[in-house]
Amino acid sequence: LVHGVVDDLLARIDALGGLNQPQDGMLGRIRVRSYDVSAYKCAADQLLLSAGVHILFHAWAAAVLMNGTAIEALVVETKSGRQAIRASSFIDCSGDADVAHFAGAPFELGDGQGSALFPSTMFRVGHVDAEPGLAAVGDFKAINELMAQSEERDPGRYQFPRKGAILRPQKNPAEWRANVTQIRNAEGKAMDATDARQLSEGELEGRRQITEYFRFLKNEVPGFEKSAIVDIAAQVGIRETRRITGAYALSGEDILSSARFDDVIGINAWPMEMHVDGNISWGFPRDDQRAFNDLPWRMLLPMQVTNLLVAGRCASMTHEGQSAARASGGCFVMGQAAGTAAALLAPGAAFSDIDIYHLQQALLLDGVYFEH
Repeated sequence: LVHGVVDDLLARIDALGGLNQPQDGMLGRIRVRSYDVSAYKCAADQLLLSAGVHILFHAWAAAVLMNGTAIEALVVETKSGRQAIRASSFIDCSGDADVAHFAGAPFELGDGQGSALFPSTMFRVGHVDAEPGLAAVGDFKAINELMAQSEERDPGRYQFPRKGAILRPQKNPAEWRANVTQIRNAEGKAMDATDARQLSEGELEGRRQITEYFRFLKNEVPGFEKSAIVDIAAQVGIRETRRITGAYALSGEDILSSARFDDVIGINAWPMEMHVDGNISWGFPRDDQRAFNDLPWRMLLPMQVTNLLVAGRCASMTHEGQSAARASGGCFVMGQAAGTAAALLAPGAAFSDIDIYHLQQALLLDGVYFEH
C-alpha cells in the first residue's frame, strides 16, 4: 500500500542483494520486508545522489534564524565549524522535532505523564545453524514461548527486558535480527531521549541488555549454540520524543477506524504498536477489509511557523496514533509528501497555502498510492 520513492529504494536494495522476501510480522496480521542495513545505506546514497541532493553528513541542527513566523536559516554545528543554511522552506525529519522546537512551534513530549513509547537497541546475530534455528524459532511467537519455558523452568536465570520479543531471520538465515530490549530510566519510565544524560545512560543499558539476552540465545535456542553478535545498532532506537501540535493530530481512533481524509497524502498500513512497560500492546483496525488509514496533509503543518513542514515520528499525532504512523511505511509517505510540497511551494508562500489537489496529483504521478 505504500508506494512512490520507496519503490525505487527497495529496487536498489534488492539489486544489491539486501532485500528479504515478505515475512509474517504478527501472527498473520502483518507482512514485513526486512533488509540488510549496509545495502540500505548504499541504496539510499545512490537514490539521493541520483536526484541531485547535496548531502552534508556530520552536521547537527543547533538553532534557527527567524524572520517573523518564517525560518530564514538553519544553524548547524559541523567539524568545520558553525554554518547557517539559508532556504525558502525547511523540512524537519529529525525525529525529535528539533528544528520545529528551535523555531518555537508548540509540541507534546511523550505520553504527557513523564514517559513515552519505550526505546530499544537492535542487534543482529550471525553464524546461526539455519536448519535447527528455523525449526525452533521460525514461527513468529516461538521465541516468546521459549522465554516463558525458560522462566518457568529456572526463574530469574535470565533477565528478560520485556515480553513480545521479535527474533526474525534475515535473507541469509544464518543471520537473525533481534528486537528484544526495552530501555528505562532511573525512575523506571521510558527514557527521555531529548535529555543527553538519559540518552547516554540508555546506550549503556541497551548494550547490557543485549549481552544478557544473547546468553539466553546461546544456551537455550537450538541453532544458536555457536552464534555470535555481528552488529549492534549505532545508537539506541527511539520510538517517541516530541510530537508537534499541528493543524491535525492523527489519533489512535483514526488507526482503529481506518480513517479517511480529503487531504490524504498516502496510506498507513501499520497497526498501533504501543511499547509499554515490559510488553508490546497491539491495536488493529476494526475493519478487516480496510485494515489501513489515510494520512492527512495537515499532520505535517506545525503551528506558528509558516515555511516549515515536520515529517516522520515527530509529526502531529497523539501518543496512540504515533505508535502506528511512526513506522517506516508512514515515514516514507510523509517524507515524500513534504519534499513534493516544498518543490511546489512558491517563494515567500506559506505551506498552509498549498493547493492540496495539485499536491495530490503530483504524488499520484510519482507513484504514491491512495484512494481518490
